[in-house]
Amino acid sequence: MRGRITCMGLRGTLAAITTLAAFGCGSSPITSARIEGAIAPTFANLVHVQLSRLGLPPMAMSDVKVTASCRKLMAGSGAGEWVCTLVWLGPSRQTLRDTYELFVATDGCYTASVDAAEGHLGGPTLKALDGSDVRNLLYTFEGCFDTT
Repeated sequence: MRGRITCMGLRGTLAAITTLAAFGCGSSPITSARIEGAIAPTFANLVHVQLSRLGLPPMAMSDVKVTASCRKLMAGSGAGEWVCTLVWLGPSRQTLRDTYELFVATDGCYTASVDAAEGHLGGPTLKALDGSDVRNLLYTFEGCFDTT
């Protein structure tokens, strides 16, 4: 009798989990379009601030022109690990391409870290023109987007 109750309890638990999973399987509000729409302007703003911090000549915000292309490492959409390639115009108007690894949380907030193979963005700190060390704002940054 005791084994029968346990088995019935297990079946009930599995049925409840299956029901919850079925109702939670709608489309995710975390999509490549939303991530791309968030990371491109955030990156452009950081480029603008970074130039100032390094003592380099300013660029107009409209001249940075960032285009993002993001894909989830595992198929589909939703929270988790993503990769974004950003194509942008650098200070000397040359086209640059950088790849970022993103972790996107269920609330639409993300952390972006430049791929270690990318050499031209530098490390976590950079030397400004005056010789001081400044944090590299383009190395790792965070942002959020609306998921509603």
